[in-house]
Amino acid sequence: MAGFREATGDLRIEDVTKSFGDFTAVDDLTLSVPRGSFFALLGPSGCGKTTTLRMVAGLEQPTSGRILIGDTDLTGSRPYERPVNTVFQSYALFPHLSVRDNVAFGPKRRGHKDALAMADQTLELVQLQHLAGRKPAQLSGGQQQRVAVARALVNRPEVLLLDEPLGALDLKLRRQMQVELKRIQTEVGLTFIHVTHDQEEAMTMADTVAVMNHGRIEQMGPPAAMYDLPATAFVANFVGQSNLGEGRVTGRDGDFVVADVHGSTVKIPASRCAVTDGRVLFGVRPEKVHLGRTSHDVIDRDRKVALGDDLQATVLDVSFIGVATQYLVQVPSGATWSVYEQNLDVDPIDLRPGDQVWIEWDPAHAFGVAAEGAEILAGSVLADRTIPTPPAETPQDATS
Repeated sequence: MAGFREATGDLRIEDVTKSFGDFTAVDDLTLSVPRGSFFALLGPSGCGKTTTLRMVAGLEQPTSGRILIGDTDLTGSRPYERPVNTVFQSYALFPHLSVRDNVAFGPKRRGHKDALAMADQTLELVQLQHLAGRKPAQLSGGQQQRVAVARALVNRPEVLLLDEPLGALDLKLRRQMQVELKRIQTEVGLTFIHVTHDQEEAMTMADTVAVMNHGRIEQMGPPAAMYDLPATAFVANFVGQSNLGEGRVTGRDGDFVVADVHGSTVKIPASRCAVTDGRVLFGVRPEKVHLGRTSHDVIDRDRKVALGDDLQATVLDVSFIGVATQYLVQVPSGATWSVYEQNLDVDPIDLRPGDQVWIEWDPAHAFGVAAEGAEILAGSVLADRTIPTPPAETPQDATS
C-alpha cells in the first residue's frame, strides 16, 4: 500500500476501456496529464468523463488498460491505497464536526500527531482559518466548497480530482470560485483533474482541456486554441457557440478554400480547414460576425476597411446582455445565426425583429471541419447550448 501512495509523476491512462454490460462508457482512452498541471475533462452527460475520474480514483476498475502515476501501475488498487483525493459536488462534509476537525479527519485517521496543525495550515491556504471552529451548516456554499477542497488537499495527494465541484453554487459565486481554485492549484503545484459539463468553467481554469464524446476524446489542447480552431463538428458545437453550415468545397483561391454553403460562396483559410474537397462544415464564431443595415456597411474598427464575406439576413431576436448585445438572425438558407456586438457606443444601432440587415465577417476567422457528425446539429446552424444536468454521484469520503 505504501508503494502506491508514494507514487509520483505524470498521470497516465493507457488504452483504458470501461464497459457496463453491453454499454461502453470509456472506449480505448489514452492520455497523459503532466504533473502539476490543471487538466479538465469536458463533455455532456453520459460522455464518459465521470467514469474516467472514478477509475483514476479507484472507485471503478477498468475493463481493460492501465492507470499509472509515474511508473507505478495503480490498476487494481483500492481508493485508499492511491495518492489521489476527490472533491465531489455534494462536498460530503461531516455535519457534527467543526471545520478544523473535518479537515483534520484524514491525517488523524492515518495517525499523524500534528493533524490539527496540518489542518490549520491547509485552512490558511483556502483562506478559511478564521472559520475553523464553525460547523458546516454555519457556512455558505462557497465556504463549504473550500472546506471540501482543504480536506482533500491536507494530505498533499499527488492528484486531486474535482467532480463538478462548483455545480451547487450560483453563477457569481461559481465564477469567484473558478479564480480561487486556480489560485490554490498554482500555489500548491499539485495535479488537478477537473470534470465538468460547463465549457466556461473548464476554459477559465484549465491549462489543457480534453473534450469527450461517446467515451473518446474528440480534441485536446489549450482552451484558447480549442475555441479558436475546433477540430470536429462536435467540438465546434459544444465548446461555446458556433454559426455552422454544411456545404461543398468548390475550389481554391490562393491560401483559401472556397465552398458553397446553401448557395452562398464563403472562403476558409486552408490552414484552418480540415477538408480539401467534398462536404465541409463551415463555421464562424458569433463574436467574429458583425452586422449593419447595408452591404459592406460593416467595417473593421481598427483597419477601417470592409471585412469580407457577407450575407443578407433578417433579425429574429435582440437580447441585451450587458457587455454585449446578442442578435439572432435568419440567413438565406433558413438557418439561425448568432451575432454578438460589444456595447461600445452610447447609442448602439437600433435593430428590431423583422429588420433586414447584412452580416459580415473576416474570412480569416472562419474554420472548416468534416461534415460527418454534423447530425448533432439537428438541422440548425446555431449550436444548441442546452446541456443536460449530469446525474448526481453517490457521495464518497474525500479523504479515502
